[in-house]
Amino acid sequence: MRVGVPKEIKSNEYRVGLTPAATAELTARGHEVVVQSSAGEGIDFTDADYQEAGARIVPAAEAVFESADLIVKVKEPQLPECALLTPRHTLFTYLHLAADRPQTEALLQSGATCIAYETVTDARGALPLLRPMSEVAGRMSVQVGARFLEKEQGGRGVLLGGVPGVEPARVVVLGGGVSGLNAAQIALGMRADVTIFDISTVRLAELDGFFDGKVKTAFASRAAIAEAVAEAHLVIGAVLVPGGAAPKLVTREMLKTMKRGSVLVDVAIDQGGCFETSRATTHQDPVFEVDGIVHYCVANIPGAVARTSTLALNNTTLPFVLNLADRGVEAALAADPHLRNGLNVAGGEITHPAVSEVFPDLVRSAA
Repeated sequence: MRVGVPKEIKSNEYRVGLTPAATAELTARGHEVVVQSSAGEGIDFTDADYQEAGARIVPAAEAVFESADLIVKVKEPQLPECALLTPRHTLFTYLHLAADRPQTEALLQSGATCIAYETVTDARGALPLLRPMSEVAGRMSVQVGARFLEKEQGGRGVLLGGVPGVEPARVVVLGGGVSGLNAAQIALGMRADVTIFDISTVRLAELDGFFDGKVKTAFASRAAIAEAVAEAHLVIGAVLVPGGAAPKLVTREMLKTMKRGSVLVDVAIDQGGCFETSRATTHQDPVFEVDGIVHYCVANIPGAVARTSTLALNNTTLPFVLNLADRGVEAALAADPHLRNGLNVAGGEITHPAVSEVFPDLVRSAA
């Protein structure tokens, strides 16, 4: 199969769909890999590295899409990239369609087969291709939250871990999944006072055992969240509805009860965000303020540590890429129900139920 790797064009995005090592695995099996020039340059993967791995380097994204049948990316395609897709293409990347109607419409119009990393499952029902970036985003959320709590960054001027005689910051983590757990680990390591909220009592018991009681756990009722947010210095939104839009757990009214200069970090922003006042930001302009509360809503948080993120992502995506290339897309999807769960759009139709729920009118128009 001909596999294409275009350079990411989203703002401040330096990750790349395939590393040279992953490329070598494909070419060793007889597949052709076409890589856009400088696709990995931002994280020190040179064109020469890809050529040594057996790839062919082309100058522009148009040449990648013209040459390849399977397009492997990291972030959702921007509209100029959607315009390059045709019915013969298979796109394998993060999509997050529920938060992006224009992209959804463009992919439907393209006729391409679009498989989303974030809805591929495993035998336990977990999301293995979302997990590595959730781990990174969870850990990064505390790192950036601590930075924007600094006074000169617009924050309250609070040290996350406090010092002897001064209490630590109170960190509230909404969602006890992979991102939430990783956020709590880092916050606890920085000696913050940490509380995790979740709607699953089973998960709360697991988290209590995992942290040996050092992190507080609480059921995510609206009243409990409102009370905790009012006392928090840092709130991390880490809720996930696979393939669907994130619920709004922190309202505009709740912001009025918070301490001025507190920080909200919305890890769920790729799925529309879990704070009512959230709007997507970039690494170049990462924060904004509402009612005196700092909002960090960068839509590609792991891109800040692009080399670590690319390596972690390729560790998990490569087996699926090899499966698609070796078997062919149709056979691979038919043989693997977990990969099939990643199918979001095909033949001009929405194929994932969570996306259908968000855009019922597009389902009708595509049918």
